[in-house]
Amino acid sequence: MYLYHFGFRQLPFALTPDTNLFCALPSHLEAFNTLKFSLLSGEAFCKITGEVGSGKTLLCRLLINKIHKKRKVAYIPNPVLSSKELKLALANELNIRITKNTGEEQIIPKIQKKLVEINEKSGSVILIIDEAQAMPEETLETLRLFTNLETEKSKLIQIVLFGQPELNEKLEKKSLRQLRQRIAFSYQLKPLNYNQTKAYIIHRLKSVSNGMPKISFSVGAYFFIHYASRGIPRLVNVLSHKSIMLAYGKSQKKINVRSVFQAIRDTEDTWSMSKARRWIYTSLAFGLFSGGAFAFWGIS
Repeated sequence: MYLYHFGFRQLPFALTPDTNLFCALPSHLEAFNTLKFSLLSGEAFCKITGEVGSGKTLLCRLLINKIHKKRKVAYIPNPVLSSKELKLALANELNIRITKNTGEEQIIPKIQKKLVEINEKSGSVILIIDEAQAMPEETLETLRLFTNLETEKSKLIQIVLFGQPELNEKLEKKSLRQLRQRIAFSYQLKPLNYNQTKAYIIHRLKSVSNGMPKISFSVGAYFFIHYASRGIPRLVNVLSHKSIMLAYGKSQKKINVRSVFQAIRDTEDTWSMSKARRWIYTSLAFGLFSGGAFAFWGIS
């Protein structure tokens, strides 16, 4: 599309969780450090929550990439499973052979035996569950029981939960208090502020460019991408990508407010254009009194 025109090696704002484009912003770095400390401490549970599009899956992939050579990792991306299905999914991740004749009561002993073998070679298995808020209560209870598998000195399995804020609400239920009490470390991902949004966009552009990027954003473009996205990285990606497409279509090398507004108008779940217009008109009026609003916002 616009790769050659702007000298990009790959799309800078694709929605796939590419760890090569990870931007070590404060909230994401703190979350990752929480994960590392929890795992090094040998704790049974660690939990990372955040709004849709806040970067949980990217953190999840980054964690897997960092530890899979040292520790055995089991990854379950879709946890809408019954208790038995969860056991089977873990058995599959651990390469345990389960036949049709294997009874449910036999699965846990097989898992425990395999975990002991792995523990002797490389330590506790790390079970990572994405979208954990979708897990049924019964299955969450089964997950807790996994952490009862241990030696005298360490857990045979450590569990990392990634989920939306609804996971916190679910864990507040009295029926899940035993699991909740076992979560030693947790972190809530925060939306990006304006400066972080700007740094994120610049980082992405530089990461895919040969040398300095051949395209830039005006101050106003940064402002309204942050405003409309509410600091959610996925929406920042969508708006930035669409704005670059519009600039490409106009043979422009600088993203202005007009292009961003067109991108906002075409994107679901962004803050309403009526609110955005009120912001820009107020800002322009203030800028005109101080002389130079159009230059400031990059509207031309």
